[in-house]
Amino acid sequence: MSSPAKRAVVLCSGGLDSTVTAAEAKAVGHELYLLSVNYGQRHVVELKRVPEIAAALGARRHLVVEVNLQAIGGSALTAAVPVPKDRPNKEIGSGIPPTYVPARNTLLLALALGWAEVVQAEAIYFGANVLDYSGYPDCRPEFLRAFEALAKLGTKVGVEGKTIRVEAPLLRMTKAEIIRRGLALKAPLHLTHSCYDPDEQGRACGRCDSCRLRRKGFAEAQVPDPVIYKSADL
Repeated sequence: MSSPAKRAVVLCSGGLDSTVTAAEAKAVGHELYLLSVNYGQRHVVELKRVPEIAAALGARRHLVVEVNLQAIGGSALTAAVPVPKDRPNKEIGSGIPPTYVPARNTLLLALALGWAEVVQAEAIYFGANVLDYSGYPDCRPEFLRAFEALAKLGTKVGVEGKTIRVEAPLLRMTKAEIIRRGLALKAPLHLTHSCYDPDEQGRACGRCDSCRLRRKGFAEAQVPDPVIYKSADL
């Protein structure tokens, strides 16, 4: 009799990091349950990529949950606040940027935790990274460990003595390392989208923090970036 499949809920936005994270979960033998959250983000176009990403990775299921964080606001991604453009790399890695969404990762992980209990997943995979985005407090390893402890205290499976792990395999990788790892895992990088402020056609601006980090990563990895930018110069 075959043993039950290992299952993982993977928070997948359609971006580069979450797609490689999903490929990492698959590589260690997990059956994939991809969870996307439409929270009213400015760059909602990236969510349109996830069904294709799910198919490419052979995911068991892809679920989209709607949460209106525009009602709360407080971020350049959910309110009428300008997205920073053309910031130097040193500035991108310091302070808490206006693209921080208040309590977003706490909410996303809570939704993933609920689904993980329902589908009996043993782990939640999350594309957090502390090297490029040191300013985001909810990407830090201590936050992830605290959430793991919360999951043990606040769930039926936790009370019964089981653990739902929070895995962040890209936590200390540079963008170039993430890209190289994605290529090694045959992750569908060509389907990913990273821009915080795309135009109406879904083309990346090439100038926001996320675009700049992506462009820098592909340049350092010495592979072509498959994304379409608004300017032909990019």
